[in-house]
Amino acid sequence: MTSASSTADMNAAQNNTGITYAAAGVDVEAGDRAVELMKDAVKATHNASVIGGVGGFAGLYDVSKLLTYKKPLLATSTDGVGTKVAIAQAMDIHDTIGYDLVGMVVDDIVVVGAEPLYMTDYIACGKVVPERIADIVRGIAAACSVAGTALVGGETAEHPGLLGEHEYDVAGAATGVVEADALLGPDRVREGDVVIGMASSGLHSNGYSLVRRVINHAGWALDRQVSELGRTLGEELLEPTRVYAADCLDLARAFPVTADKAVHGFSHVTGGGLAANLARVLPQGLVATVDRSTWELPAIFKLVSELGRVPLPDLERTLNLGVGMVAVVSAEAADAAVARLNERGLPSWIMGSVSADSDAVVKTGPDYVQGAKGVDGGAVQLVNAYA
Repeated sequence: MTSASSTADMNAAQNNTGITYAAAGVDVEAGDRAVELMKDAVKATHNASVIGGVGGFAGLYDVSKLLTYKKPLLATSTDGVGTKVAIAQAMDIHDTIGYDLVGMVVDDIVVVGAEPLYMTDYIACGKVVPERIADIVRGIAAACSVAGTALVGGETAEHPGLLGEHEYDVAGAATGVVEADALLGPDRVREGDVVIGMASSGLHSNGYSLVRRVINHAGWALDRQVSELGRTLGEELLEPTRVYAADCLDLARAFPVTADKAVHGFSHVTGGGLAANLARVLPQGLVATVDRSTWELPAIFKLVSELGRVPLPDLERTLNLGVGMVAVVSAEAADAAVARLNERGLPSWIMGSVSADSDAVVKTGPDYVQGAKGVDGGAVQLVNAYA
């Protein structure tokens, strides 16, 4: 079979016109149209610190505000969305995947107490469809607005022959800042601290390789109406990641580390699940005991578990199971912190506490996790059954 590109090459040779970039599968004009469609959404994220407009070689951000810091620390993070993009492509819905990208990036930055200042994105695709690219970027811009982060630049690359015509992948990076004496992390956490869970909006952006395998094995279509979910399977799987940055920063500012009522740390629950990610922000010698009975598994997690007969330990180290972000706070701040988060519309609850990692703790089996992702830190003990 003759490919479209080889046909274009033969036609070009016959017409003695030579091979053009368009004949190779790259449409520069389509890229320009995509920029025109997205630029207003991008501009809407800009504040007085953003210098210049859309389309420059580099995004410029005025960091004069750092002059007011005693010792500013820059925080940076980069991430993608993973195989969730396959769901967006299958459903031909592209204006929500941006929330997943922004959430994965800025909410890693806020874990250390840093304010995410600006972000850039990168989209690789098999073919530039201006409307589709613009939808993706509009979603990124909308999520940046929720996070209070400026979208200062990005890149769309057309990769014909490497990606299919309707395939794409997205990635992003962000930079934030935190005052050195306000830095959050394991050094702040103390025995007696309380662990607060913040509800996820669903699967977020991790574990989709498992989820897609389960669904394919069961033979379920994305347009299948699922009574337990109250909508189609595809709509549930495409539910955008909740962006926590603004809520976490508000909490950290309301309960500063220098006060008795203080936030000591956050943990973004992504790949690896709740226990592994919480263990990363605890110091050696301390264990957080998390009570599963303090929350009920959302329907989508029950569905994946039952449909794929996925063992609980595998489920817990793959999916967020209803908890997207965790705060570790002083006992004096716990009730007020939960109330503040709930007042902001973020369902939150006390799910456990921090104590010395004594010999009384059962340190074997999947319910106990010590250290994770290269961090030889504290431990997490999961107890009881889900509500």
